[in-house]
Amino acid sequence: MDFFEAEQRAKKRTARLLVLFGLAVAGTVAAGYLATVFGLHMADANARAHYAYGGEGPELELWQPGVFAAVAAATLAAIGLASLYKWTQMAGGGSAVAESVGGRRVDPHSTQPRERQLLNVVEEMAIASGLPVPAVYVIDEEPAINAFAAGLTTSDAVVTVTRGTLDKLSRDELQGVIGHEFSHILNGDMRMNMRVSAIIFGILVIGLAGRATLWSMRYGRIGSSREKGNGVVLVLALGMGLLVIGYAGYFFGKLIQASVSRQREFLADASSVQFTRNPAGITGALKKIGGYAIGSNLETHRAAEISHFFFAQAFQSNFGGLWATHPPLNERIRAIDPSFDGKFVEPPEVVDVSRQPWSSVLHMPSQKLAPSPQATAAFGAALAAAAGTLTPEATQGARTILGSLPASVLAAARSPHDAPALVYGLLLDGDGTVRARQLSAIAASDGSDALHVLQTLGPALSQLRPEQRLPVLQLALPSLKAMAPTALGGFAGTLDRLVQTGGKVTAFEYALQRLVLRELAVSRDPAAGVVQIYSFQAVAHEVSVVLSTIAHASSANPEEAAKAFAEGAAQLKLLEGTIHLLADAESGLSQLDQALEKLGGASGPIKQRLLVAAAHVVSADGVVLPEEAELLRAVAAALNVPVPPMGSLAAPFFPQDGA
Repeated sequence: MDFFEAEQRAKKRTARLLVLFGLAVAGTVAAGYLATVFGLHMADANARAHYAYGGEGPELELWQPGVFAAVAAATLAAIGLASLYKWTQMAGGGSAVAESVGGRRVDPHSTQPRERQLLNVVEEMAIASGLPVPAVYVIDEEPAINAFAAGLTTSDAVVTVTRGTLDKLSRDELQGVIGHEFSHILNGDMRMNMRVSAIIFGILVIGLAGRATLWSMRYGRIGSSREKGNGVVLVLALGMGLLVIGYAGYFFGKLIQASVSRQREFLADASSVQFTRNPAGITGALKKIGGYAIGSNLETHRAAEISHFFFAQAFQSNFGGLWATHPPLNERIRAIDPSFDGKFVEPPEVVDVSRQPWSSVLHMPSQKLAPSPQATAAFGAALAAAAGTLTPEATQGARTILGSLPASVLAAARSPHDAPALVYGLLLDGDGTVRARQLSAIAASDGSDALHVLQTLGPALSQLRPEQRLPVLQLALPSLKAMAPTALGGFAGTLDRLVQTGGKVTAFEYALQRLVLRELAVSRDPAAGVVQIYSFQAVAHEVSVVLSTIAHASSANPEEAAKAFAEGAAQLKLLEGTIHLLADAESGLSQLDQALEKLGGASGPIKQRLLVAAAHVVSADGVVLPEEAELLRAVAAALNVPVPPMGSLAAPFFPQDGA
């Protein structure tokens, strides 16, 4: 799966979907206008008959601009305001959606075997794909087998499973389901799902208004006077008209939603197989849904409202396959396994939650790499291709990293209380004098409690290898996001003091600070929009800053830095002659911050070529050091492009020493 192509496809799908919904809204306006015109015509005819105006009845005028404008404005206002209301309800991100259906956030420290297994699978896939570890929810009251991913961005995404999913699926089947949900995250389906929910609710409101009008007249009595009788008839006609028009628009809106959703489910199934290379995982889950008496149908009344979020059909459609948001189970299984014999599997009451032992997983290769000019170009292409993907190799590497982390570090990363101190510990300098100043800064801002946590973690932190540091940060992000807004400013200030205490900011220090602050900022405002930039020339200066900063960070030798910059610049033919190596003073970390802020709004092709160019700068000397890899991942994260750990990317192209 190509991340940048997937991003463009998601935008095209969203545009097409909005056009279709626009047509549904236009049809609703047209139907409302015609109903209003006929209603006014009948009222006028009744009035003339009553007052004995005589003569023939009024002539029907189909086109009345004033009436059309009023009906269109009222309809669009109703749909727009209702959609905005629903959107604000979802502005809390994935957590708001999960909690709306009764989801309970799983404690990262949970020792319950099935919950621990679920957390491990999600953490492995997040680290392997370079995504922030999403929060995990369980719907305890739902025995069906189902799951969904929700959120406005990758930074506020959550993965939610039902109790039946935990109790009935094996680890491989659970991994297949989670891989399916990660495909929705990486393909940009989550935000589109939330937009669709808001628009459909807006259309439905018209029908609800009609139903409310009719409902309000249950106890009304039609008087004897003709005027009162006519008034009641008009109100009844209005209510019935709104009901029919609103629900007709809702019907076609759901029809569009279901059609688009079914196609996305096939893609997510295929992506899950690609991620895990284990077709039996996802097909096993689908077979158990088919053989399970409850299947995937949820009991909550909100299942139909967000049905397109789920792994499998979450409600029984009243219109057969017309409103089905998912293809039939037979079709989904045969798309992966053409030899499927049509037999489903009744899931057992208890599943084996044992996991593959860590000792059976090969360790990731060392990142000390030997020069290879041919490999430089291959590494750049591999980085762009790996962006936003999950591979079995990366998942295996993530499992290895998780299995090799000290237990105390894992526990601290999953604790909202200890996670800030853990992040401080990742920044502690090896120089005793600098370290003492850093500890003083921590004590001044966070007190003795943080120092106690650091003292406890000290031996474990000293054992961490360079390639383990960013994965530890990924694990800690959900805990950091749980911090109170009032504590966030103090935490950010302490981070900055720790980074600045040593004098020169290292690539790792910058990468850590940038990743933490960006993820926390996005989690506070997940709905923040980004202005798109489609012209390479519009960001020429920013590209120069990014490549120059990476070149200077890679080598203190001016000639080597210039050579590295030239390697990267050569990948940007559209900017040939317009980008240049900047001096240190013009390409420091503050300038890099400003450049990345602007480049975050660039289009997919610009980001893709920039990452390829940055990879060429980093690997120009044939060596990818951990610090360079961390800086490259920080740049990618600032561009909202998740990339897997660099070791799994570089190893195939840069042989180890002595190889």
